[in-house]
This record gives sequence, C-alpha cells and structure tokens, in this order.
Amino acid sequence: MKKLLLLFLLSLATSGLHAQMLALSTDVLMDGLQIPNIGAEVVTGERSVIGLHAFGAYHPWGKDVKVVGVQPEYRYFFSGRPMYHYFVGLGALATSYDITWAGKVYNGNAVGAGLTFGYVLPLSKRLNLDFHAGFGAIYYRQKEYFEGDFYDEDYSTNGVIRTNATGYTLLPTRIGVSLTYILK
Repeated sequence: MKKLLLLFLLSLATSGLHAQMLALSTDVLMDGLQIPNIGAEVVTGERSVIGLHAFGAYHPWGKDVKVVGVQPEYRYFFSGRPMYHYFVGLGALATSYDITWAGKVYNGNAVGAGLTFGYVLPLSKRLNLDFHAGFGAIYYRQKEYFEGDFYDEDYSTNGVIRTNATGYTLLPTRIGVSLTYILK
C-alpha cells in the first residue's frame, strides 16, 4: 500500500513536467576523486531549477573513508532561461561520514546550508558543462578520537555511544564541474 501511495504521489508531482524540463548530471571532479554521484534537476519556472544531488564513497583511494550525502538546491538563472549561463543558488547539505585521517577518527553527521554561484556552458542541444562553487555554514555532531583509543567502549551511556565534538563551521558546501544531460 505504501509503495502504491508513493507511486501515485510521484506521478502527481511529475504530471506537469515536459521531457526537456528534466536533466541528469554527474560531478566529474567528484568522479575523479572516486566519489560516485548523481544528480537530477527539474525546471520550475522561466529562470529557476530545483535539483537534488546524491553522493557516496567507500574506501576511495584505498583510504579509510566512508561518506554518503545529499544536496538539494534551488538555482536562479540571470540569463532569462534555466540551465543557461550565470546562476546563484541556495542549497543544503546532509551527510554521514566515518573518516580516519592522519591517525584521527571522525565519525558523525553534518547538515548545513549555503549559497552557490556558477556558470552553465552549453556544449550541445542536450549537453551542458556546469561550473559551480558554494560556501555555507555547517553544523556537525561527531565522535572524534585517535586510532587505538577504545572510544566505543569508554564513552557509552546505556549502550549509546556519545558524541564528543559538536559545533558550527564555515566551509565550502559545493565545488565542482558537472556534466549535465538534458532528457527529451
């Protein structure tokens, strides 16, 4: 029943879409860093697009890194048409990670929001190259400890492992070059 309801809601949400109003993308910089990702963008007006990008990695470059995240974004294009030339975007980020770096372990979650600026270069009728950079505020909540510490045993309360590092920081939220294919 839940699947049927979800299918019905998705069909309602996409019933007004035209084929040229949907695009799929991948960030080639993230691909080069061995972080698989995929994105979808839907035109919502004469100058606006809503997109959702997802990424994840498990041991890229042979390093002890596990990360998964999503980035929804609203973009406003100054050129008068969507997916063409200069834009500014308002985006969010939600990620979960477990990273061991230089003998230190970072295991937690982060959420944030920020602004993205960019330029879309049309390569052909259906293919675009999207250059973008974003900066924003990130709230993180993580376990942070040195390798070899018995953190999971020493810092638990009623079987729930406590975080020992929380806070806000300003970081790049999105930097990349995306290859976008406009579906027809």
